[in-house]
Amino acid sequence: MSLYKKNSLKLYNSLSKEKEVFTPINEGSVGMYVCGPTVYSNVHLGNVRTFMSFDLVFRYLKHLGYKVRYVRNITDAGHLENDADVGEDRIAKKARIEEIEPMEVVQRYTVDFHQILQKFNNLPPSIEPTATGHIVEQLEIIKDILDKGMAYVVNGSVYFDVLKYNESEEYGILSGRNIEDSIHNTRALDGQSEKKNPQDFALWKKASPEHIMRWPSPWSDGFPGWHLECTAMSTKYLGEKFDIHGGGMDLKFPHHECEIAQANCSNGTDPVNYWMHANMLTLNGQKMAKSTGNNILPGEIFSGDNNVLDKPFSPSVTRFFMLQAHYRSNLDFSSAALEASEKGYNKLFQGLTVLEGLRTSKSTSVDIEKWVQSCYDAMNDDFNSPILIANLFEGVKFIHLINDGKETISKEDLERFGSVLKSFVFDVLGLVDEATEDNSEKLSGTVELLIKLRKEARDDKNWALSDQIRDELLALGIQLKDGKEGTSFTVN
Repeated sequence: MSLYKKNSLKLYNSLSKEKEVFTPINEGSVGMYVCGPTVYSNVHLGNVRTFMSFDLVFRYLKHLGYKVRYVRNITDAGHLENDADVGEDRIAKKARIEEIEPMEVVQRYTVDFHQILQKFNNLPPSIEPTATGHIVEQLEIIKDILDKGMAYVVNGSVYFDVLKYNESEEYGILSGRNIEDSIHNTRALDGQSEKKNPQDFALWKKASPEHIMRWPSPWSDGFPGWHLECTAMSTKYLGEKFDIHGGGMDLKFPHHECEIAQANCSNGTDPVNYWMHANMLTLNGQKMAKSTGNNILPGEIFSGDNNVLDKPFSPSVTRFFMLQAHYRSNLDFSSAALEASEKGYNKLFQGLTVLEGLRTSKSTSVDIEKWVQSCYDAMNDDFNSPILIANLFEGVKFIHLINDGKETISKEDLERFGSVLKSFVFDVLGLVDEATEDNSEKLSGTVELLIKLRKEARDDKNWALSDQIRDELLALGIQLKDGKEGTSFTVN
């Protein structure tokens, strides 16, 4: 029986503003969409926390036995400065400043994004579509919304008519914003005069002559509005209605609100059953901002090359620190907090080391099943990773008591206990044993050095030394394979 049938998972739905029992549309399968990065700069640490939060969700759903299709987009066009409908495209601006092609900007920072998330041991999504790869789908949605009278064309740009939509539906249902209050408190802004109302948002923008990124459309050469891409890609890969939509708290309004309106208008249904939002990350009690210098990039954490932390911290320790706070809670990033997490991380992995050498008895003096259930109860309660981690430390306490002879455990219970503990540490939390990882890197470096020395011996026709290196490595379980591209090795 799949674990999801034995566990009642509850998650906080931002739409209903309460915890709800998770029931997927199709039993055994989950469709999840998470808003990805706009790739015009190095990935922000706050964004990393959001993607790590949904990596935890992805991992736990898979652990429960669900088949999960996780879609996370790459925004490579259409995201204007200040999240507004005026100004310059963020990627095009970066390209203009650096005098390179926009797609060079996209490539550079997409690679950075992937490399950083890989260091944090985030699993890749099932599908990672791009905005520029789905222009056709976005155009079709715009045509559909226009045909239904919920949008209008002005000077080659297309805007969604929020007030008209609000006559039959509720714009603001997710964020709780009252459209009448918004109308009363909003003044027309410069550059927005072509809109009927300031609340309206762009589905398509006519490109100015200097705008680099543009595509042909029935209305103008231009580019899609920022909100539209997520509606196009989520519904294409997950259907008109899917299970979970996630993102940062800052996207709730206007981005996700606009998504709901677009999809509702186009498909005639609310697109998502469960909306989930990860909370913000601060640095030393202050909002992160490049302008004030209160900012740090992930790579600067690992290298220690920064002015805000006392020493470097590894990706796995940093991940452990972030997961010690619930995804819906604010989290303050500081040197003291990271040092405390590093001690906890080391304690956890020291416990795992002791676990491997535990002796078993005929009987068990601790309630293993109660402990196992406490771990699942924590994650079933809206993915409560801090409570899970507290329970894992209880498990470490059991390990030391058993090792000291103060408690006993049977062979069968030890296998059960060890399997569950490792599953939650490695598979669900996604932590990495850095001692093992460091040893692996050292082994790889040592073997590469020996391969280089063997090549030099072969170049000198010193066949005896060449064969000795090969044979002695083989005796250690390391097999060399010579090929056209050079020599590779495998560890048996």
